[in-house]
Amino acid sequence: MSKIMYDYTKSILERVSFDPLLFCKELEKAIKTLLPYEMEQLREWLLNFTIGKPELKQCLLIVNS
Repeated sequence: MSKIMYDYTKSILERVSFDPLLFCKELEKAIKTLLPYEMEQLREWLLNFTIGKPELKQCLLIVNS
């Protein structure tokens, strides 16, 4: 079940990546739902995903805090 939530979270974040505010809001929701080891995976995925999207880099602060 947890793998499903992780994959769902990634798909939502990919879909809303056009809007940094919405992206941050969805990321905050994900933090509340995902398990600690899933958050580690999401953090790694975010680092790779935001390489070409500097407008989303500010949202990484949410994950690292």
